[in-house]
Amino acid sequence: MEGGAALYNPRTVEEVFKDFKGRRAAIVKALTTDVQEFYQQCDPEKENLCLYGLPNEEWEVNLPAEEVPPELPEPALGINFARDGLSEKEWLSLVAIHSDAWLLSVSFYFGSRFSFHKEERKRLFNMINDVPTIFEVVTGMAKAKDKSSAANQNGNKSKSNSKVRTSEGKSSKTMPPKEEDEGIDEDDEDDHGETLCGACGDSDGADEFWICCDLCEKWFHGKCVKITPARAEHIKQYKCPSCSNKRARA
Repeated sequence: MEGGAALYNPRTVEEVFKDFKGRRAAIVKALTTDVQEFYQQCDPEKENLCLYGLPNEEWEVNLPAEEVPPELPEPALGINFARDGLSEKEWLSLVAIHSDAWLLSVSFYFGSRFSFHKEERKRLFNMINDVPTIFEVVTGMAKAKDKSSAANQNGNKSKSNSKVRTSEGKSSKTMPPKEEDEGIDEDDEDDHGETLCGACGDSDGADEFWICCDLCEKWFHGKCVKITPARAEHIKQYKCPSCSNKRARA
């Protein structure tokens, strides 16, 4: 396997960034929408396996390149061995981190191979840095950052407006920022009390992934109800454990 050494060699900053985006999109797909297939392919009983993202936005799990040194930097080796030793969330996060490092190494390999000068390398890094990392996408941090930024811009809106519904009908949220204006009176603070997790009762975790039950409309930490951002993408209507049990008894 040549790590998706590709059918072409990008020679300009724009071409290298396009190559980066294609490989990144492929790995994000493997760790989110195709996560069940990816999980099954990473059998711990098999030999050392690697996750390759290809420039055409396709991914594959395969053995590492046999040639030494390989044509391109190689991704993390043996990701399948750690699969059953960690929770699914921890394992996917680990693969995401190593994949981020691999993408950077491939991009700057091209930069060195084609003698990018200082300004070109800086421009390439800035282009890459403007895109959320795979780790941020897989763990939900990218969405949390976006929502936190939007909440900061709309800090005067009531907390009810911090609820976000996607086109699929799922709900997720970031804890609204605390009001810092000195002129807010106590009555307003009482009207906008802290949101509490329906499972653990805590209100902390402003940067964590939250999900709302579509039946009782209570909010929950994703970790408390064992729902990851990747899994939430496939849920059209979320029912918390309590509401699910009620429907079962009915």
